[in-house]
Amino acid sequence: MKPDTAAGIRVDAEPGVVVSTVRRGPAELAHLAGPRDAYHRTYRHAASADLTGLLRRFWIPVWSVPPGEEAPQRMLQDPVCLVVISGDYARFYGVAPELSTTTLMGDGWAVGLVLAPAAGYTIAGPVDALNDRYVDLEEVLGDDGRAVVDRVRSLMAPDPHDPAAHRAAIEACEDTLRRFLPLDADGELLNAVVAAVENDPELLQVAQICERFTIGERALQRLLRRRLGLTPKCLIQRRRLQAAAERLREESTTQADLAAAVGYADQSHMIRDFLHITGTTPGQFIAAQRS
Repeated sequence: MKPDTAAGIRVDAEPGVVVSTVRRGPAELAHLAGPRDAYHRTYRHAASADLTGLLRRFWIPVWSVPPGEEAPQRMLQDPVCLVVISGDYARFYGVAPELSTTTLMGDGWAVGLVLAPAAGYTIAGPVDALNDRYVDLEEVLGDDGRAVVDRVRSLMAPDPHDPAAHRAAIEACEDTLRRFLPLDADGELLNAVVAAVENDPELLQVAQICERFTIGERALQRLLRRRLGLTPKCLIQRRRLQAAAERLREESTTQADLAAAVGYADQSHMIRDFLHITGTTPGQFIAAQRS
């Protein structure tokens, strides 16, 4: 099934838009909606230090869309799995290789967990079959899943804006995940590879990843396919396109300069990838941001 919910780096990812003069964080990099979307508020929280190998962050969106109106959320998700608990559903999401769009309607809330790259396989086993799909959280976590969903709903229902409810819901989710620690060696390697690709703009070729981590190309492909459902090339492309979207939002630039800045040999290749993944050209994207 295709994701169709209301949380987060989509709404099944992260829907909040933050207008700020500081560099955008991962949530804002992934969010490709226009600047006028004001129907929801998203609260973001860091994961506890002992869980950083399994969990990147929490987001708690609360929305109220007027009757007859819709608030589309367009996200280029992190290369990770997600957990989303709301009043109506509780789901474990696989990685979304391309743009994800979710439309918010009515009133609602969700507690979302952006997992670390290694967490998907650690929690649910091989995740390549879950790309662009979700399963019920109980199917993955069993009785623990049912218990944490009941706990989160009881905490959030009275007032989804309440900081004390957020803290307690986060604690309940984190307690549920701790049984999956420690990570195995492949999980640690996967987290390190993804972090390197996301944080080093000079890491542009699969061969560079192999050299840095002393791993053969086929072994790297097997690791990423089994544990993320992505290829090394796709991982690099995602980081490039998120960087391109950030630059388009933050500064004026030609498409040729933009292509060079994010590691493309020519602008036509960048435009083709941007259109394929996001459904819009760089020019259309920046026009929407400025409208």
